[in-house]
Amino acid sequence: MGKLFGTDGIRGEANRYPMDAMTAFSVGQAVTHLFSNGDHRTRIIIGKDTRISGYMLEGSLEAGITSMGGNPYLVGVLPTPGIAFITQSMRADAGIVISASHNPYQDNGIKIFSGEGFKLSDDQEAFIEDLILKGQLPEMAPPARKMGHAKRIDDVHGRYIVFIKSSFPRRLSMEGMKIVIDASNGATYKVAPAVFTELGADVEIIHNNPDGININDNCGSQHTQDLSKRVKEKGAAIGLAFDGDGDRLIAVDENGREITGDQILIICSKVLKDQGKLKNDLLVSTVMSNLGLTIACKKYGFKHHAAKVGDRYVLEDMQSLGAVIGGEDSGHLIFLNHHTTGDGILTAMQLIAAMISEDKPLSELAGMMDIFPQKLINVEVKNKPEISSVPEVMEAIREVETELGDEGRVLVRYSGTQNVCRVMVEGPTDDLTEKHCSQIADVVKTALN
Repeated sequence: MGKLFGTDGIRGEANRYPMDAMTAFSVGQAVTHLFSNGDHRTRIIIGKDTRISGYMLEGSLEAGITSMGGNPYLVGVLPTPGIAFITQSMRADAGIVISASHNPYQDNGIKIFSGEGFKLSDDQEAFIEDLILKGQLPEMAPPARKMGHAKRIDDVHGRYIVFIKSSFPRRLSMEGMKIVIDASNGATYKVAPAVFTELGADVEIIHNNPDGININDNCGSQHTQDLSKRVKEKGAAIGLAFDGDGDRLIAVDENGREITGDQILIICSKVLKDQGKLKNDLLVSTVMSNLGLTIACKKYGFKHHAAKVGDRYVLEDMQSLGAVIGGEDSGHLIFLNHHTTGDGILTAMQLIAAMISEDKPLSELAGMMDIFPQKLINVEVKNKPEISSVPEVMEAIREVETELGDEGRVLVRYSGTQNVCRVMVEGPTDDLTEKHCSQIADVVKTALN
């Protein structure tokens, strides 16, 4: 058995290791043991997105938790950040989310939050992994009289909706604003339309009929074509595309043009700075952010720090450096003055608040950042050796970097959740960027397969 945790929890094909019932049972046991103390039964929230495999994994986690003497609280379908909020709000010991985010339905995953609503540290994940892989859990199970019992909670949607609405400034109004939402047939399909409708917006929602296998299927944050079309047809001010578990947002402006996570970061950071709320004058993103973000930060007079890829690392650096805003170009943004984790609906609240307070259409605000031509190629690989240990790949990277000079950059890294090597190149023109990216990707394909 290999390593369980990737950059965002445990992930894989459903009904296959490690996303099988037996492993989920063990995860439930291990999490219960990690967060147990002598004062009370360990209380753990379990939530999920709309994948068909969520039922199996939910039942297995529930069984693992109760077998180790914990009490699981099942909240059903709720966005990942909603589960983080409920975990913290109920003062539970931990929260578990069953989701593979933007991946197709056949994949699933397990993400774990502490009682404070933060994702686990590397050490905590290593502890869980150790318990499972070394087979230590069966002997730790208590006698039958000390087993736990499960409870289903039905009112969490209302609690989360109130929490999200509280992040929108009371002095502003969405009354009559036309908004189109793409729920990706995922976890936001109930709460997202309710939030914006209750704030007075004229809401239309698409892709909000989950059937267990249509999550992220040509919709949501990865596929905004339907949203763009509907925004233009409706004459909407903005389109909001969430991913399957609702922790990220990709927006579409009134012209149907996609707005990236980097652009949202710049817009919201500039508004926070103008309001005197950009703590330490600092924005945190990742090494995958577009070169245009770095240039925009200099232009508007705030500092920029690039973290490792993954929202956990963004959060860690935000906390250590004292930042209140950070995120990834993928649309996974963290507003630490509002929430402990990335939240797509909350991000949409902050973006719409910026539009209203600045009294500008989204297309104009998006122009605050120039986007350098960028090409990303995902290469499926059989092996994942250190990139620096593969001479052919390193030589290809050096060649491109030499040609680009100061007019671009190269980033080659593995996906933390898939057998994929991501090759990203930014450059002065689309043609040159595509040419250089393909050049490196071809070498990667040959060298790592």
